Amino acid sequence: MIFKQLFEPISSTFTYLLGCQDSGRAILIDPVMPTWQRDLEVVNALGLKLAYTLDTHIHADHITAAHKLKQEAGSRIAHPARDNLACVDVPMEEGKPWQVGSIVIHSLHTPGHTDNHFAYVVDRQVFTGDALLIDGCGRTDFQNGDAPTLYSSVHKKLFTLPDEQLVYPAHDYNNRRISNIGQEKLRNPRLGDGKTLEQFIEIMKNLKLAYPKFMDYALPSNRQCGVCPTDVPENLQQYCDHSRDSRQG
Repeated sequence: MIFKQLFEPISSTFTYLLGCQDSGRAILIDPVMPTWQRDLEVVNALGLKLAYTLDTHIHADHITAAHKLKQEAGSRIAHPARDNLACVDVPMEEGKPWQVGSIVIHSLHTPGHTDNHFAYVVDRQVFTGDALLIDGCGRTDFQNGDAPTLYSSVHKKLFTLPDEQLVYPAHDYNNRRISNIGQEKLRNPRLGDGKTLEQFIEIMKNLKLAYPKFMDYALPSNRQCGVCPTDVPENLQQYCDHSRDSRQG
């Protein structure tokens, strides 16, 4: 399998490229609007054809490039079925492996950051979205998030994977790129090192995080698989840069 980890600096989001050498088809996990052209150029430079985009959840901090890439590259949109989005071509369901060429993706429903959040297991890798970050986790105070539910998702699903399973999160804000399940079980300051449910609830309750500055535009846009809104204020336009100007066609 061809694999690339790509980074979008505005929202500190990782996009993951998975490519099948046999079929020449590629998947982009969690693509982001400002970097859709770069990501498509990487796919093309590898001699691959973008077949699908795949999101882990409805994002609140950026706009997915799923819709734009479908327009430009003809890719289809895969997304958790539980969100019931009309724009989705391939609804992902837990317990139903999905295959693209030689790449087999196993979906895990990992709610808590959002109620319909999914993680994806591919061979020795797990793409954890916002459910499990390196030395952290996603917040639980909006989009039907719930701390006890996230604790259960991580401990009963993600932490039951092999210790050597490589963890690739949706974000990192400290220049880190990779972890593994064993490391997160041992030292994650929120969820690892024997943290009890009660301790985790208290940690999440006391984060006192600011309201996401782009959420009011990102959520309605991402419920349409990334149709960029027309009323984004000038100071937030960087989240939609390049969405109106295509070098591909």
